[in-house]
Amino acid sequence: MDISSELKDRIEKLADKYHASGQELIAYLDGLLYADYNTYWEYIHLDSLLSLQTPKTSIPDEEIFIMYHQITELYFKLTLHEISQLAEMGKPDLATFKNKLHRINRYFGALTHSFGVMEKGMDREQFLKFRMSLIPASGFQSAQYRMIEIGATDFINLVSKDKRESFRSKTASISEMYEFIYWKWGATMEKTGEKTLTLKQFEKKYSRSLIEMGDEYRNLNLWQLYRSLPKEEREDEELIQAFKMIDLNVNVNWPLQHYKTAAAYLAKRPDDLAATGGTNWQKYLPPRFQKRIFYPELWSAEEKENWGKAWVQSVLDEVDSKKK
Repeated sequence: MDISSELKDRIEKLADKYHASGQELIAYLDGLLYADYNTYWEYIHLDSLLSLQTPKTSIPDEEIFIMYHQITELYFKLTLHEISQLAEMGKPDLATFKNKLHRINRYFGALTHSFGVMEKGMDREQFLKFRMSLIPASGFQSAQYRMIEIGATDFINLVSKDKRESFRSKTASISEMYEFIYWKWGATMEKTGEKTLTLKQFEKKYSRSLIEMGDEYRNLNLWQLYRSLPKEEREDEELIQAFKMIDLNVNVNWPLQHYKTAAAYLAKRPDDLAATGGTNWQKYLPPRFQKRIFYPELWSAEEKENWGKAWVQSVLDEVDSKKK
């Protein structure tokens, strides 16, 4: 067999690569010779993936409920994949930065649309039956979503809005701010102030790792990476719009779609049902109640004052009309 110069060059590079590991190329070539061909189902572990739906009941639509939440977590993982790459770079170039932010926005666009399908994708009566077997589990317990928030913005922006300003006037640790993070209020009993079991479980499993991530990303979150760019790059309009879209996707569009879906199955006046984990979803999910904004510096005073209203009102009107 004639060996082209291109093939010879590749062989020499492979020999150099594997020599550094203490083995000669011939040993790796033997491994390739005897190895089986790869297949699609083995590569993506298809059989394992399709076996991960294990309903607690025999009610058919529970499996749909599980799969949509698994899809959600995969999109969250994709988003964290992009955030962690930017953090590892430390000082990403402008083109890479924009590319990664566009990816995140596409993931959240697909995620929001995907979850929207579930709004009409299950039988309500079936859901109201199998939901009781899920207590106290809740989508509230998605640690990956909390990680996305920590990776996206300065931690102060995740503090409950009524405590936020008090922390701006001093240098606070992540652990101090964590005690007042906004989402704890969403899993606290309104009348007594007692934490739900859902929240207690979540804190026991994830609090330490979330605080550690907060410390790690204090200077590496998306906003701090943006601030480290040269002034002319920070003024790039495409980059600014990508940041604003992340703010809307994570803090408005996704929570609203989640709200609409919850309302479709839980809202029924005069006595709306609680979520499976006892979370106060009617006040926890709509953006108008929290005004959580990742990048307040990019929005005008009027936009911040009316945060989410333009997007929210039409959805709330639609939900209200369904309740009547």
